[in-house]
Amino acid sequence: MENKIILQTQDLSIGYTNKKHDFPVAANIELQLEKGQLIALIGANGIGKSTLLRTLTGIHKPLSGAVKLLEKNLRDFTAADLARQMSLVLTEKLPPSNLTVFELVALGRQPYTNWIGKLSETDLAKTKAAIELTQISHLVDKKHYEISDGQMQKVLVARALAQDTPLIILDEPTTHLDLLHKVSLFMLLKKLAHEAGKCILFSTHDIDLAIQLSDAMIVMTETTVVQDTPSELIRRKLFDALFDDENLVFDMEKSKFIFKNL
Repeated sequence: MENKIILQTQDLSIGYTNKKHDFPVAANIELQLEKGQLIALIGANGIGKSTLLRTLTGIHKPLSGAVKLLEKNLRDFTAADLARQMSLVLTEKLPPSNLTVFELVALGRQPYTNWIGKLSETDLAKTKAAIELTQISHLVDKKHYEISDGQMQKVLVARALAQDTPLIILDEPTTHLDLLHKVSLFMLLKKLAHEAGKCILFSTHDIDLAIQLSDAMIVMTETTVVQDTPSELIRRKLFDALFDDENLVFDMEKSKFIFKNL
């Protein structure tokens, strides 16, 4: 029987180490990310979402506990092996270049290309398939600086798809996008999770949209990190503890945040 668990944590503690002192951000984190799921990570600003993502991707070392990818401890992967199992879509600006959209997507094949970086027939097929799945065929000949922010997010998702990993992790992919492009990107990610069988984890501030579209959510508060389905998190009143503001409350019937005094 196929194991659906792509990534899991065991008694994970995250944070920073400075001059031999630990500065914990969150502890006792138990997560299970499964194949075919779209999973949202939410929490207030400064709560530690980026620290958690950086630990799950191996950029930061855990303070204690373990992160396991496909049943293997993350620390036991070489950089090359990890690039074949996990792809990242970060919020950083691209460095100056004249790359076309096609060339940018094809960069996802770097973990598989030979030492001169020549694309094989398989590499070209994976690149073209990623472009078709994300519906950006009309952009392939444009330079990457000639397209909009919304289009660029789809291009970066296509690059991650071309990398052909079971796990895709995105840090705030809808930042700077208008509502239409946010919904479009969320729908694309959900389609990729369900139809391509990817496990997709993304952090977001768009909580109302995440509740509607995610299969599971990870909620970070000052005291705990909890993973469950959106409906169960609502039932358990986990969203009530997200923000320390008496005017901003979660309406269980509407499944969204509202301003109490308006």
